[in-house]
Amino acid sequence: MAKRRKGRQINGVLLLDKPYEMSSNHALQAVKRIYFAQKAGHTGALDPLATGMLPICLGEGTKFSQFLLDTDKTYQVTAKLGIRTTTSDADGDIVSEKNVEVSNEQLAIALDSFRGTTKQVPSMYSALKYKGQPLYKYAREGIEVPREARDITVYSLELLCFDYDTVELKIHVSKGTYIRTIVDDLGELLGCGAHVSYLRRLAVGNYPIAKMVTLPELEALLEQANEQDITPSELLDPLLLPMQSAVEGMSKVYVDDMSANFLRHGNPVQAYNAPAEGSVQVYVGEDENDEKAEFIGVGFIDDDGQVAPKRIVVQNL
Repeated sequence: MAKRRKGRQINGVLLLDKPYEMSSNHALQAVKRIYFAQKAGHTGALDPLATGMLPICLGEGTKFSQFLLDTDKTYQVTAKLGIRTTTSDADGDIVSEKNVEVSNEQLAIALDSFRGTTKQVPSMYSALKYKGQPLYKYAREGIEVPREARDITVYSLELLCFDYDTVELKIHVSKGTYIRTIVDDLGELLGCGAHVSYLRRLAVGNYPIAKMVTLPELEALLEQANEQDITPSELLDPLLLPMQSAVEGMSKVYVDDMSANFLRHGNPVQAYNAPAEGSVQVYVGEDENDEKAEFIGVGFIDDDGQVAPKRIVVQNL
């Protein structure tokens, strides 16, 4: 007999404001404990030195975390000019120190070179894998491994402040973009070196920053529930966003109960008004005006023009 999982079946997405110097995994485990959730996963790690938006998917919501990994992100970053480090942030060892003699014009020209679609070579201190091991493990052993340059897109790059050796930026980027690498490359372009001294993720996709909550706020709600002798879920669960928020913007299709059953068993179905290709949100209901329509997962349009299952929600028994 399979061992029963500890915790409750709770589905949704929490927008955690990850604290400074905490790993994303430790933050994830803290949220999982507070919610007493059976299953939880995050949607792309933030460096321990970074703060800000870390979507935590709970329960069946973990099936849709990949879609958030693939979405764009917005950051606020402070670059310290004149010092280059091994990790391109304040945690690394100093590689070089140089005088800073950068004009406003030089900075503007350098920043403009990052806008739009360019190639980026991932940092050796990233979590990308090479032969099954993350790059940072090789880096810590002093081993350099080959990395291919990848296409990235900087949708917008705004200069917030420039004060001698400090450059503060707001930057909106495509998936897989390393802000530390942009800052390191900026320092090399300017001829003085640079590293990240502050990094905060402001947004993931279209998730609103106003919906972020901190671990102390969650702990306070848990304590309040215990003091009032009420179930913690009464205070905590309203903070969760629906799991389909992870695929917001994806086309929607609506199927009946019989078709939903087919999808749950791995079979493709016909769906009215389905797009010609791509992934789709699947709902059981009549149409977008059906207030009782239930999200059951994500499908894709197969070669026969039918909706095939991709990530389907398991019904709670």
